[in-house]
Amino acid sequence: MNEAVKETDLSRRIASIGIVPVVQLPRPELAVPLAETLAEAGLPCLEVTFRAQGAAQAIAAIRAARPDVLVGAGTVLTVDQADAAIEASAQFIVSPGTNPRVVAHVLGRGAHMIPGVATPSEIEANLERGLLMLKFFPAEALGGPAFLRSVQGPFEAARFIPSGGVTPGNMASYLALANVPAVGGTWIAPVSALESEDFTAIERRAREAANLVRDARGTAAGAG
Repeated sequence: MNEAVKETDLSRRIASIGIVPVVQLPRPELAVPLAETLAEAGLPCLEVTFRAQGAAQAIAAIRAARPDVLVGAGTVLTVDQADAAIEASAQFIVSPGTNPRVVAHVLGRGAHMIPGVATPSEIEANLERGLLMLKFFPAEALGGPAFLRSVQGPFEAARFIPSGGVTPGNMASYLALANVPAVGGTWIAPVSALESEDFTAIERRAREAANLVRDARGTAAGAG
């Protein structure tokens, strides 16, 4: 994996941004313009999901053109997908659940894994593997901030990136939690906007999201 980011550095970078745009690219050639748009709007980070063809190609293009942008691979369900993402120089690998075989393979290759969790047992199993940053998915359907507050005591070291049902209207309630360094945002660059190449709308959503992160953290700090 080229230019591997240490897990502590990765966690710090994700936390400093506060939101990871999750994107399903209809065409790989949209990857670099999208990364540039997000970075210009104050969100130099994205998760390219393997739900669409060409995800590995898109990740490689971003890494070559914009090494300043943090880019990961999402919806990685198989070892083959993990290998493709790693070869493309993805800086982190995200899965919607915890597949022990995929997790072990990614870690064995020296890459950074953010597995999905939905239960205390999955949280505990990943902490045992030394994985502290986890994806909480589908967040709203599983109880949202109330669930994350309830597991903070027994799993003090765990940090969660909630995704699934997170919106501009509720993201502040997640970011107010000490165990949530960032949220996953699928609304910033939806497939419809990408298909029409409406980067103006994407930039507007990205700027609004970046402002919401700043506002949420300011409110949380003031409340403390």
